[in-house]
Amino acid sequence: MPDLSDDELLDALGVEAEPVRVGSHTPQEERIIVGFEDILRFYDKHGHAPWHGEDNDIFERLYAVRLDRLRRLPEAHKLLASMDTHGLLGEPVAEVEPEAEALDDDALLAGLGVDTPHEGDITVLKHVRTIAERRTAEEIANRTPCKEFDQFRPLFERAERELQSGVRKSVRFGQEAGVNVGDFFVLGGQMVYVAEKGEETKTPNGTPDARLRVIYSNGTESDLLMRSLQRALYKDETGRRLTGTAEGPLFGGEMEDGDVESGTIYVLRSLSENSYVAEHRDLIHKIGVTGGKVETRIAHAEHDATYLLAGVEVVATYKLSGINRVKLENVLHRVFAPAQLNLTIQDRFGQPVKPREWFLVPLSAVDEAVDRIRDGSIAGMVYDPKTAALTIA
Repeated sequence: MPDLSDDELLDALGVEAEPVRVGSHTPQEERIIVGFEDILRFYDKHGHAPWHGEDNDIFERLYAVRLDRLRRLPEAHKLLASMDTHGLLGEPVAEVEPEAEALDDDALLAGLGVDTPHEGDITVLKHVRTIAERRTAEEIANRTPCKEFDQFRPLFERAERELQSGVRKSVRFGQEAGVNVGDFFVLGGQMVYVAEKGEETKTPNGTPDARLRVIYSNGTESDLLMRSLQRALYKDETGRRLTGTAEGPLFGGEMEDGDVESGTIYVLRSLSENSYVAEHRDLIHKIGVTGGKVETRIAHAEHDATYLLAGVEVVATYKLSGINRVKLENVLHRVFAPAQLNLTIQDRFGQPVKPREWFLVPLSAVDEAVDRIRDGSIAGMVYDPKTAALTIA
């Protein structure tokens, strides 16, 4: 038998070769790591670091104070270096007295003028769980009632019928199997639907991750990480993936009773003062597909390199029903690939970024593409920059 590395042996046994932190840190280091994980989750959800301000949510203010204190702790920079993929800590600043850096949430709340909760209050923050406990809780994920479940119910009913008729099949979930919007799974005896998926990031060990909105067949939902869902499905001996149905039209021309509005094509125009963007502002458009509200998606555009670090305006939207959003977005980006904007900007940390999903096309061409998707004639079409129109590839 050939000599195998530890990682290869672990892989052969189906064990993820992730760094084991449990028991390798002092209680103070555990608290620093767990506190920083809260800040990272906030960043992943909102697209920016937590900000100070009396008008902001108390937790955002708490995280902002906590981040300021972590930035002043040289030992925190060393401890959190592999986790700080967004560069939130920046350069170490002047060291302060240790007493001021206890990172105690009660002290932080008191500093914000918030009374410390009484013992037994559900908002008590001082009982910080270990990393292992936090990960376990993340995998289980707190579920809340899904207020829009009536919109998702037909999807579950249809998937159940397709499973019974053989259109879909139930297969064992693999350890590194992907998770995408529109996927159905069975976890803990319940059917699970992936309604939304945020932008993918990398974990400290380099594996892809993303924030998901997951709907359960019992009318609840949860906001959890893709890696957590993958681990839970893999560990559940009854965990299954439902195979997809045969490809059909991306969406119909009219919404029918029982259809679920599953997304929106949006077209944005940048308000950037970049000279090239300003000169071609009427032609430069960002084309994307979202399952949520467009307004929410662009709320902090000026802080996101994806949006050219500038505000944007919505110039067109197209409602969809019964479609696969990922496939639809791929179709749109394939069609307009010849006109993809070739522009590199610097992000907030001075790193060069080449934003995707921006194209040098007139709005009329997008309208035509959507019409052709509706009537099924988009196959083989591509945008020709010379004629500013769609043509046969």
